[in-house]
Amino acid sequence: MAGSIDVRIGVLALQGAFIEHVSMLNAIEGVTASTVRTEAEFEGLDGLIIPGGESTTMGLVAERSGLLPSLRKLIKESKIPTFATCAGLIMLADKALHEKDGGQPLIGGLNVVVDRNHFGTQLKSFETELVAEERVLGPEKSPCRALFIRAPAILEVDAAVSVLASLVDDDGKTVVVAAEQDNLTVTAFHPELTADDRWHRYFVNKIAQSAK
Repeated sequence: MAGSIDVRIGVLALQGAFIEHVSMLNAIEGVTASTVRTEAEFEGLDGLIIPGGESTTMGLVAERSGLLPSLRKLIKESKIPTFATCAGLIMLADKALHEKDGGQPLIGGLNVVVDRNHFGTQLKSFETELVAEERVLGPEKSPCRALFIRAPAILEVDAAVSVLASLVDDDGKTVVVAAEQDNLTVTAFHPELTADDRWHRYFVNKIAQSAK
């Protein structure tokens, strides 16, 4: 990728672990990343990241600030390449199970059913070595370190959704923890909290390819 890209990526900074995404992206040659909080700051972006955090809080802040319609338009209509982690995955899902009372605002666009906090409470957070598709991790497919914090899981996927990584939960059920559909790439875990930048580089390459 050296010398071949020049992309601007915004990291939605309403709530959650956005600084870590900005730092990891800015370490990649050809990438300029910054936090975004308003519709005006969406102008000129080549890609968008929706970070982990608390999806209900994130959705409510986006709704009350009037940003939710702009996010839906940018992601679902303008089809900006978007990478979402953990709570961001929930925000992009068309349907979420075990929502808090009263429901929560979602952006939608990803044809999946996601289970919030599928792996349990904060006390059940865990790290694991995760194998993903070659196009993400490279031809050697060496596992990535995946950090799950009150993580969701995808229980159902539409035919339009490509599964990038799965694992077996405590009940012995195989669930999807990374996927993509058109302009959307999602993980149930936090690659930005590790030293492995392959997921971010994959996203940057996806942006570069979409611009051709």
